[in-house]
Amino acid sequence: MLASSLPLLMFAALAVLLFSGFPVAFVLGGLALVFGCLGILADSFTFIQFYNIVPRIWGGIAENLILVAIPMFILMGTVLERAGIAGELLRCLDRLLCRVPGGLALAVTLMGTIMAATTGIIGASVVMMTLLALPTMLQARYQAGFASGTVAAAGTLGILIPPSIMLVVMAEMLNKSVGTLFFAAFIPGLLLAALYAVFTVCTAIFRPNLAPSREAIKGDDDSLIILIITGILPPALLITLVLGSILLGWASPTEAAGVGAFGALLLAFFMPSLVQKQQPVPSIPVPYLSVVRDSLERAALTGGMLFGIFIGATAFSLIFRALGGDGVITGLAEYSGLGAWGMLAVLMAVIFLLGFFFDWIEITLIVLPIFIPIVELLDFGDHVSKVEVLYWFAILMAINLQTSFLTPPFGFALFYVKGAAPSVVSMQEIWRGSVPFVALQLLALALVMAFPDIALWLPRTYLN
Repeated sequence: MLASSLPLLMFAALAVLLFSGFPVAFVLGGLALVFGCLGILADSFTFIQFYNIVPRIWGGIAENLILVAIPMFILMGTVLERAGIAGELLRCLDRLLCRVPGGLALAVTLMGTIMAATTGIIGASVVMMTLLALPTMLQARYQAGFASGTVAAAGTLGILIPPSIMLVVMAEMLNKSVGTLFFAAFIPGLLLAALYAVFTVCTAIFRPNLAPSREAIKGDDDSLIILIITGILPPALLITLVLGSILLGWASPTEAAGVGAFGALLLAFFMPSLVQKQQPVPSIPVPYLSVVRDSLERAALTGGMLFGIFIGATAFSLIFRALGGDGVITGLAEYSGLGAWGMLAVLMAVIFLLGFFFDWIEITLIVLPIFIPIVELLDFGDHVSKVEVLYWFAILMAINLQTSFLTPPFGFALFYVKGAAPSVVSMQEIWRGSVPFVALQLLALALVMAFPDIALWLPRTYLN
């Protein structure tokens, strides 16, 4: 009886210890060792099976060329943020959209979309956009909740729009193509960005007290053209270089990540002096070597944290399966009587509720290995083929996980905003401002669930 209940006890212990505040990597690895020993006592596990953890970590993580893309994408994002390229992009977009209702909020949304396609680092994107955009929005008499919600939501687009680190992790765990998953996430990511944009414009039109209109920014056409060349073209070229090479099959995600990091370093070297020549009052650029040093340090720390969790999750998953966890989970799914759609609704609800308390990396590495056997059993008939169901589920899960950044009490994007926002912006205003954007994320989730071609049309068209 003890042996059959060990997988459920292991999962329950994980749910409790994750709230302890202890580092997630150590919680996962420690539970793997403890329950492995309990399995030995229950005669459902042998000591020699512990040796399988080391080659699994080496072959699945250390030698995995796909995961090499993660530190490169992190480096690319941190370089763009530290070099001030994002700030110039926001200045340019604000100038172009100043006549549109809610133009500044729309500029923030578009900037988040563009930066999502070049970084995928949520923390860096949200903090950077808060520092750059939120004071300007407050100065333009934008309501604090609406302004902070716009910044937080736009900054989280990088979790879905390729090249997303989360998609790289999911592809590896699903043993599926990263490029195909990028194709599948492209339209849903743009759909979500479009929903944000429509919402901000409609809010400015129907509730002008939240987003007052502004006077057009004066400037001649020649200076505007120069601003576009210096502000939009460099990141646009980097996006084309990275995403285009992956989607067109010219490079693997790992190769494209390396090229993207190199391209970001080149932009950081040349762009500040180019921008400085176009400004009436030249600013003092951040020294290039300082940008490189800080970016490398932050990329190493972030990558170390992620790979530490990878190692712990690998050990946890191996012990959980060795104790019969897969059989317990699939057995519960088969005898639940919910059917394919009912079970999918339950899985999405679990992921959404977990997003109130945990980060995407924790949810993905813990929950996805448990959910994969269940999803493979589901039959949606003509709605989604068995071959495509895992890709579809991954995109649904990615959209769902994006809500985890905006849902209290532990919405990480909300805390990023609060940490970088002016002191006049309260946490309650930030929470209230995030609610409409969570609703838009759930609307996007429902649309992709009802119309799977939103995610699957692009890979079907260009990969078959």
